[in-house]
Amino acid sequence: MYAAAYAEQGFVKVDGLLGPTEAAAYRSETHRLLAQLARDDDPTWASAATVSMGATTHLKHLHDAQFYSAAYSRLLVDPRFTEVAAAVLGTPNVQLHHTKAFVKPPENGSPFPMHQDYPFFPHTHHRVGAVIFFFDDAPVERGCLRVVPGSHLAGPRKHDETGGYHLPEVPIEDAIDIPAKAGDAIFFPYLTVHGSGVNVSDEMRTTWLVQFRDPADPPAIKAHDHSLGQGMILTGIDPTGRQGA
Repeated sequence: MYAAAYAEQGFVKVDGLLGPTEAAAYRSETHRLLAQLARDDDPTWASAATVSMGATTHLKHLHDAQFYSAAYSRLLVDPRFTEVAAAVLGTPNVQLHHTKAFVKPPENGSPFPMHQDYPFFPHTHHRVGAVIFFFDDAPVERGCLRVVPGSHLAGPRKHDETGGYHLPEVPIEDAIDIPAKAGDAIFFPYLTVHGSGVNVSDEMRTTWLVQFRDPADPPAIKAHDHSLGQGMILTGIDPTGRQGA
């Protein structure tokens, strides 16, 4: 069921992958870590920065949350996640690429322009996917995920690299909004054109992004992005012995 939608539409939403209490706990843990680590770097792309509610949009983020709290490590190997990841990749083996936690603050949480994840870490066979875990409700007004259905079928696209990789020629009207509830998860291939809107609500939007791949799919370039824990096997085995190369 999940694999068919993922292959045909370029995304699949899994309602209630986490229970409401679990989602709330991860929300609290994400905000606790951000406060503890006092990270003030803003990952907003220059091509996406805009003014909302009289202020420039901004984001809070944290790479590699699983290295700061065991709660995220447990989620990385939770069968509720790994079984879907294996199904959509079409392999029993799933390997971690990287993770990022994002918080879109109220009223002016930054958007992401339309893009593919492909140019950031291209792989040979394109068997790379992502999941966004939603720890808050994410209706349209909180800057929900937007995708262009079926866009992954056209393969890699040439991105404008000015101020961050983006696809200015893709009209936002081509994308559909995918509102989510706390506990939902959305899976999509790294070739799917996607983005998100500004959070104009009075509530935060808290998510955790996990990028994963088939360990038998080698990176297309040697100098690709490397994060802590890259190469960790989340389910199955690594038949190549590359150890996250």
